[in-house]
Order: sequence, then C-alpha cells, then structure tokens
Amino acid sequence: MLVRFFAHLKDVTGCDAAEISVAMPVDVDALWELLVRQHPALAGHRATARVARNWEYADTSTRFAEGDEVALIPPVSGG
Repeated sequence: MLVRFFAHLKDVTGCDAAEISVAMPVDVDALWELLVRQHPALAGHRATARVARNWEYADTSTRFAEGDEVALIPPVSGG
C-alpha cells in the first residue's frame, strides 16, 4: 500500500510517500495506529487530517486493500 503525505505532513514524516505492508483488511483506525508507530509526530494531526483511498475520501467504515493508494491530507485554505 502506498501512503502519500501532503503539505506540512511531508515535514512531519520526513517523506512525501511511504510503501507499507499491512495485514488485510485494515480500517482507518488501524491504519492510523500503524502510521503513528512509524511516524510518531503524526499523532497530533489525526483529528484534522483527512484520509483518502484511491482518490476518494475515506470514512471510518472504509477498508483498505493491498495495492490501494492512500493519502493523508491536512486542512488547506486558499485565497
């Protein structure tokens, strides 16, 4: 599974993407737990960052499969 980090989450993790291997199926909560273990600084961003699976926002019922592309997207504003 490829996980992409956007905006300041790149700085928090030190990378723009990470290839991870997880036992399937995994839900949003389990994915966050894994990511926080690998990148502890992400813990403070869980409440505000959105998770997307294959270019669509995920919710708590979303299940991830091997080969999915996951994105962590922090709040953004424009002007």
